[in-house]
Amino acid sequence: MGFMTFLRNRMGIILVGAIGFAIVAFLVGDAINVGKPFWAASQKVVGSVDGEDINIDEFGPKVDQNLQQFKQQYGGSANPQMTAMAVDNAWNGELATLLLAKEYHRLGLGISSEELFDLYQGKNPSPLIVQYFGNPQTGQVDRAAVINSLKQQATNPQLKQQWDLLEAEVEKQALQQKYGNLIKNSVYVTSLEANDEYQNRNKLASFNYVSLDYASIPDASVKPSDADYSDYYNNNKKRFDNPAETRSFEYVAFSVNPTKEDSAAVKTQVEKLASDFKASKSDSLFAAVNSDVKVPYAYINKGKLDPKIDSAVFALPAGSFYGPVFTGNSYKLVKVIDTRFSPDSVKASHILLDATKLGGVDKAEKMADSLKSLIQKGASFAALAKTYSVDGSKDKGGELGTFSRGQMVPEFENAAFNGQVGDLKVVRSQFGVHLIKIEKQIGSSKVAKLAYIEKNLTPSSKTKDQAYKKASSFLNAVKGDNFSAEAKKLGYTVAIADRITGSQGYAPGLDNPRQLIRDGFAAKKGDVLSEVYQMDNAFVVAHVTDIKAKGILPLDAIKKDIEPMVINAVKAKMLTEKLNNAAKGAGNLAQIAQKVGKTVTPVTNIVFSNPIVPGAAQENKLIGTVFGSAPGKLSKPVDGEHGVYVFTVNGFSNPAPIGNTYKQKEIMRQAIAQKSLGAAFQALQDKSDIKDNRVKFY
Repeated sequence: MGFMTFLRNRMGIILVGAIGFAIVAFLVGDAINVGKPFWAASQKVVGSVDGEDINIDEFGPKVDQNLQQFKQQYGGSANPQMTAMAVDNAWNGELATLLLAKEYHRLGLGISSEELFDLYQGKNPSPLIVQYFGNPQTGQVDRAAVINSLKQQATNPQLKQQWDLLEAEVEKQALQQKYGNLIKNSVYVTSLEANDEYQNRNKLASFNYVSLDYASIPDASVKPSDADYSDYYNNNKKRFDNPAETRSFEYVAFSVNPTKEDSAAVKTQVEKLASDFKASKSDSLFAAVNSDVKVPYAYINKGKLDPKIDSAVFALPAGSFYGPVFTGNSYKLVKVIDTRFSPDSVKASHILLDATKLGGVDKAEKMADSLKSLIQKGASFAALAKTYSVDGSKDKGGELGTFSRGQMVPEFENAAFNGQVGDLKVVRSQFGVHLIKIEKQIGSSKVAKLAYIEKNLTPSSKTKDQAYKKASSFLNAVKGDNFSAEAKKLGYTVAIADRITGSQGYAPGLDNPRQLIRDGFAAKKGDVLSEVYQMDNAFVVAHVTDIKAKGILPLDAIKKDIEPMVINAVKAKMLTEKLNNAAKGAGNLAQIAQKVGKTVTPVTNIVFSNPIVPGAAQENKLIGTVFGSAPGKLSKPVDGEHGVYVFTVNGFSNPAPIGNTYKQKEIMRQAIAQKSLGAAFQALQDKSDIKDNRVKFY
């Protein structure tokens, strides 16, 4: 009976618990079966702004786009630093989009249909419309081309997609310009501010001073108290605002640089390779297969190779062999295939035909020959380019401008540089079939066609294995509290990477640190990271020594960092007391100087806006106090950056009255306005709840 009563009284709770368990079991079971947990959506969140998520599926392509732009701009392949820059660029773009969109809505900013029409077809076209539809020489927009393109999008889905993207970007730029103008036009400079700025830059002060340097007291003799630390911390709190969470690491790097045995083995390999290279009948193929660095099998100008190799090779005749020569970190072998004098640059136009749309390369070449015949009979190259070319240059009549060697694909380059001015040449490349017109050839210098092999001096597998074994052994031996001691016992050097942010693409002494940083941000203070990290020339074992959270750092977190400043603050009190005692009964600066064993130093023609004291470097507080003091009066001690000062102002030299207040105000307003947009964007970030999870993805 008692059990039945218990069930009746508790049945509601039991049912709720059973239902809750069933729901959880259903979700977890679904996660197990499908492989996509119900929390998977949150695992795609790169960050958020005021609760609005930034998803990796949308963020990733933007990073890739930025990375491609950086690779084009700087050349070469992507590296950790370049990738970090791309991630930062994409992140800042997302912040700007989300924060500014909210601000536009709050302020009621928008673009009307009339404004949009003007941006596309009116008298004030968007810079993007000018870029795509403008004449490069005159900057004038071809409005007929704009209208025609807008009409064509109705029947061309690909063109419509391009216009949708373009219209969104045009509107975005127009809103940014409106917002920027709103911020800039809100800047105002008063006449009083203009006059103060003029005085600060032109009023001169002359004074004498006596100083006692902090360096006169040994650091070891100063023992700051907890109160000294607290006083300095409380007086300088704003200095300790950490803009982003950071980690600090200790690490040991185990070098995998080539040993003497590795060097000897590579040298033997290269000598055998040189013998085979000399005998080879297929120079370009042999070089392509055996070289660690790919140099195009094409004519190159002097100055493109390693200086030592370059000067020697360009002095050799065709048919010569050079090497092996060791420079930098590699052996070089070169066959001089041919030398000649060639233009430094070429101006050309082309008509590019898409072979896939014309039924094959043969048919494309036949069409190119037909167009060539028409041009030779007087037809306009530019008109035919606009009609038949599939390249973006068709709107300019096929004009490609002036280019030097290395800027075009080899087939195109050979035709342009080896032909004569006025030639019409048909060539095929990876892009299709080109009809090239050589407009102009500029300059002339020696070029060489080379078969080039470069073999890097790299560590052997044995060397790498030995370094990895050492690193693994060290990793197994250390814990967070004995990392430095164990390294010292084994004779290893401990390096430090201090205050590393989650998105950072570099760290002192580490050439490929991203995985280490990511793991460090998932670890706790004191943890030894559980992996041996491979860098370009070393294996690394690391230990998290410190974590600094975003925001105002507590005193304990920065106590060690501020110790030198606190010691100087204590010294300042000691030296101030010494100068105050010397000032008792002293009627002038010379008497104080005599009591403290110093000399009086004169200073002339100092301006407030440039607070540099000759021989004492920058002393803001001292110069500020000087300009606020009356002439002839002995000052109280002033604690500066390098010591404690007492001074007497000899006098001020006032500038002539400001001649044009309006001009001074305008100069100041423009300077402030230039910084205002960045300051406004920073203010929006400071007032927003921004969560940054990028370290989990990059």
